[in-house]
Amino acid sequence: MSSETASLLNGKALAQKIQGELKTTVETLQGKIGRPPGLAVIMVGDNPASAVYVRNKEKACAKVGIASFGRHLPTETPQEEVEALIQQLNEDKRVDGILVQLPLPPHLDTVKLLHAIAPEKDADGLHPMNLGHLIRGEAGLRSCTPAGVMRLLEEYNLDVAGKHAVVVGRSILVGKPLALMLLEKNATVSIAHSRTPDLGEMTRQGDIIIAAVGKPNLITGEMVKPGCVAIDVGINRIITEEGASKLVGDFEFNSVSQVSGYITPVPGGVGPMTVAMLLQNTVLSYQSYDGES
Repeated sequence: MSSETASLLNGKALAQKIQGELKTTVETLQGKIGRPPGLAVIMVGDNPASAVYVRNKEKACAKVGIASFGRHLPTETPQEEVEALIQQLNEDKRVDGILVQLPLPPHLDTVKLLHAIAPEKDADGLHPMNLGHLIRGEAGLRSCTPAGVMRLLEEYNLDVAGKHAVVVGRSILVGKPLALMLLEKNATVSIAHSRTPDLGEMTRQGDIIIAAVGKPNLITGEMVKPGCVAIDVGINRIITEEGASKLVGDFEFNSVSQVSGYITPVPGGVGPMTVAMLLQNTVLSYQSYDGES
């Protein structure tokens, strides 16, 4: 696709469509259950990016009809206090989903806090029990960003079966669960990471390339196969030559979009899908509410 540019995968539009579907589901169920679904987002400290994400999540909740039980704690809040809050929310019948906004201040044990969330209320899909369900191909709450990527591919009828998918990044948030989801749909999966000797050699083999590293413009046009699907999970803030602040992904958009068949924009691609899947997980937990838990 030398002279043409890639088709955009519009995550923002799809996220709005999903929110509309969830709103209808909530309206239908609320009469039977007798309350709206509830999502509790716990934020510790004053990370400006986290504050923006939390606000966006709360706005999205309001659109769908999900009640927000957000808790903003001071940076110095001790581990025991955050654990006690999670336990309280685990037992709160109004709350269907709990999310701990990452990153946390360094004195807190992130893994221990994520493990403290009841698996059936794990809106981010990061509890070991839910990751175990994913490995076994069983139903369960799925990690939001990888689930959003899969839903985006599905919406555009981009079948991954038999395709070579190259996942760049091996985090527990994105890379690892996404590789498992792609395997589940019969893709052949390679994972590249910081110790991969020749990144370009690997990415050029990918029919589908998903970048989730957090390094601006890491993958350029000469590193991708013509006609490939480029999914950009990276969100990086850079300062342009003019001194303006700009969000860019892990793909160098201008050159990659000249070679690939499809590409996600940053912003407006995977980001909105992450929030949509968070809402979907909350509504899934709400649907299974039996009044006892």
